[in-house]
Amino acid sequence: MSGLDTDCMTITRYILHGQRKHPTASGDFTQIMYAIATSVKAVSTYVRKAGITKLFGLSGNINVQGEDVKKLDVIANELFINMLKSSLKTCLLVSEENENIIHVSKEEEGKYVVCFDPLDGSSNIDCLGSIGSIFAIYLRTSTTEPSVTDALQCGNKLVAAGYALYGSATVLVLSLGDGVNSFMLDPAIGEFILMESNMKIKPKGKIYSINEGYAQYWDKSVTEYIHSKKFPKDGKPYGARYIGSMVSDIHRTLVYGGIFLYPATTESPSGKLRLLYECNPIAFIMEQAGGVAHSGKERILDIKPKSIHQRTPIFLGSKEDVEEYLEYHRKFHD
Repeated sequence: MSGLDTDCMTITRYILHGQRKHPTASGDFTQIMYAIATSVKAVSTYVRKAGITKLFGLSGNINVQGEDVKKLDVIANELFINMLKSSLKTCLLVSEENENIIHVSKEEEGKYVVCFDPLDGSSNIDCLGSIGSIFAIYLRTSTTEPSVTDALQCGNKLVAAGYALYGSATVLVLSLGDGVNSFMLDPAIGEFILMESNMKIKPKGKIYSINEGYAQYWDKSVTEYIHSKKFPKDGKPYGARYIGSMVSDIHRTLVYGGIFLYPATTESPSGKLRLLYECNPIAFIMEQAGGVAHSGKERILDIKPKSIHQRTPIFLGSKEDVEEYLEYHRKFHD
């Protein structure tokens, strides 16, 4: 039995320990986190056996973003919605896959709002590329009937945020506003085990991540910045890494350092990534790890949402790398 940790910190223990730090805690947030962790475990299981159970391919539907919906997208979305509703602690939900907010019945209503992308990077499903889930948790602001206003909060009001990565292993990265912790799913016991606490991103990295296929549509600031990374006046050029699944690219950026860019283009002047359930939770994680997340105009977490599917450009990662890009941005926009 040597080497077997019989006193490991599971995500369940971690959340309960956190609850004890707040004597007035009702346990509602703990229930939300149980629901999310269970959803991630279930999605992970479906992802692992998608080929065998013939879950690859399209469902035949188009989502609100105008994107083809994969069969796994549908399953993941239903799992998150059903688990969060049955926690009895949410009042409304926002999903990438649903055009409107998802109301929770009065009998099941709670005080939390959860915004989520149930399966990020689903274009990678059929080729076995890494995919993920992203979530953001807010306290409701209304005292009467919950409405879309409860979801349209700035990211600086987040209670917690995180993402799950379904890669060579299933990892859940979580922040409750007091640092970033990484948990890995042990399939033998069906529980997430704490692997790294208080994660920190390097102040400066050696990797840039951007879809260079859209280079002809870039702003001049992005073009010049990327050129400076490829052809530096001093030192070695940066490495280029781009998977096409935001969770995968962000997790690599968090672990290795560097910069992730998804700028506005002439084709998508408002950017492409969604603020509520992609950019805000990832920006929250990145800032908690000591990094920076910016739109080019302002801090991501300070953007006031106007609609649940609002898009924004985003530049995030190591503090020095993002600040260097912002110098290029100011050069062309100030």
